Amino acid sequence: MTRLFCQEHSDILRLDAQVLQSRPGAVRLSQHPFYPGGGGQLPDRGIVRWQGGDVPVTGFSEEGGLVWIQLADRIEITGDVQTEVDPVFRQRMRELHTDLHVLNALVFRDFDGALVTGVQMNDDGTARIDFDLPGADNDRLRALEPELNDVIAQDLAVETSYVSVTAAHGEQGLLRSRSVAPPPSAEGLVRIVEIAGLDRQACGGTHLASTGASRPVRILKIENKGRSNRRVRIGLQGL
Repeated sequence: MTRLFCQEHSDILRLDAQVLQSRPGAVRLSQHPFYPGGGGQLPDRGIVRWQGGDVPVTGFSEEGGLVWIQLADRIEITGDVQTEVDPVFRQRMRELHTDLHVLNALVFRDFDGALVTGVQMNDDGTARIDFDLPGADNDRLRALEPELNDVIAQDLAVETSYVSVTAAHGEQGLLRSRSVAPPPSAEGLVRIVEIAGLDRQACGGTHLASTGASRPVRILKIENKGRSNRRVRIGLQGL
């Protein structure tokens, strides 16, 4: 997997590009700002502008390690284009993903290194994260909401770096999922997202530059899923 432009520049939403390959309803570009989805984060929405007009982006597919952008119309685009991410949707995903990292950090700290078993972010400003927490007190989980919002309000910096696969597996707490891990880059490196003074873990999505750019959140519901899973649902306030 190659490094994505959006992983290093999640605040840049518009890029000029050249068409490398085209077929009816899909195009491969020299560069683009879109996040194609993964790790529980929805794929970006946006448009591609070309000499024939604008066409909405409907999704992404990977073939032989190359990302194809799926288009709303079965047209074949050629030449120079401009790509643009839907800013409202990207902001929502960045907020939810950053807030889930904060919640993950608090649960990992307070519940003996509990691992994540699933994540899903939604376009309505809600998200859920599942933890392997057999016998956990749901009221203790719900009581994390004030601290979660306090961390958001502290406006802690969020930065990224890369470590080798060996280092990622060797550092306790860097890989938080019970079943999956972010795929390494073509150079064999794992992307690390660090919230200053709070958390450090592997992740491939898009995040805020600091926690204070997120709206406050509410813990909406806590559900028991099977014998060991606890599902925590959160929502951005004001949506």
